[in-house]
Amino acid sequence: MISIQSTEQLTGVQICGDFWDLDELINAIYKVTGDANKYYDYQGPRLRILSVCYKLRHAMLGEHQLEFVSNGVNKNTLTQHELIFPNKNIYFATDILWPEIIFSAIALNDFIDLHLTLNNASIWNHEIATIRKFQAAIADCLEQEVNEEDYGVFLTMLQAKSPLTFLFATQYVDVLNLAYIQLNKEERKAQLAAFALRLLVEDHEYVALKSHLMEAAIATKQPLHAIQMQLSYPEEILW
Repeated sequence: MISIQSTEQLTGVQICGDFWDLDELINAIYKVTGDANKYYDYQGPRLRILSVCYKLRHAMLGEHQLEFVSNGVNKNTLTQHELIFPNKNIYFATDILWPEIIFSAIALNDFIDLHLTLNNASIWNHEIATIRKFQAAIADCLEQEVNEEDYGVFLTMLQAKSPLTFLFATQYVDVLNLAYIQLNKEERKAQLAAFALRLLVEDHEYVALKSHLMEAAIATKQPLHAIQMQLSYPEEILW
């Protein structure tokens, strides 16, 4: 079972699961988001989601954190079956910045809708169920970190807007990530809900950024998501 909880400094979330949990989630996301050319106007969000999958894949290889989680085996069970077996399983974990994981959860809604509509997928589709469970875990974690009113506003706006990330300038996620990193823990606690809402509301900063990026895309004949910005992440992030 995949678990998601805030990191100690509220910089992001830690996604944790066993090998097969993570493998199932990654494969479900790849199936629902389709190939690179399938949803042209969603290439930016798709690549953003797959960057999260990339970190999960490397976590599965043991390149990030390892956690030891109780598997429910007790002494009586071992005695009854005459087994020698560990009472903890290895779980693999990785950290994702809060704006990044919120955007990924939002964007996955669009891909689920596209998958249902264009592939005649059943609402009982296994991959969709796996992704919905992942989204629910993110939502539960967010709900614990923001006040009830702000969380209600976020859900209302999420449900009212469709599609959510059509032709979205995903460079804005980097802008929010970097702004969020600069805050201290208390400021993150106070502003997390606002950052979540900024991913749903096309405010003045987003509109100005997208306009600038569109001009560059037209001038260079590149897709919107391929336009590079001079942004750099710190070498080390205090999670």
